[in-house]
Amino acid sequence: MYERDDWPNLRWSDEQLARPLAGVRYRQGRLIGHMEALGFPLRAEAVLYALTEDVLKTSEIEGEILDRQQVRSSIARRLGMDISGLVEADRSVEGVVEMMLDATQNYAQPLTAE
Repeated sequence: MYERDDWPNLRWSDEQLARPLAGVRYRQGRLIGHMEALGFPLRAEAVLYALTEDVLKTSEIEGEILDRQQVRSSIARRLGMDISGLVEADRSVEGVVEMMLDATQNYAQPLTAE
């Protein structure tokens, strides 16, 4: 998006976005309902999987390929999950995971210059 000529003057059409967003919100609600029906261990594993995929795909977009096991281990440790076979994550993986968890867990906090 930042490479567009009109960046950062973004424009969108509410009419064009309303239907796709409603569909996503419906599916999100169904997913949440299914997750609530699962026991805690399965729900925690689903969260771990989703966050791991988010970190990996976000990094891929930026051209950086991270080690899946390091990412998974870093997230599990930070979430306090007791999972066997955790591997040591390098500094770059820890930084990306920290940023992603901050973004997904602290999204309601006011944005500051820091």
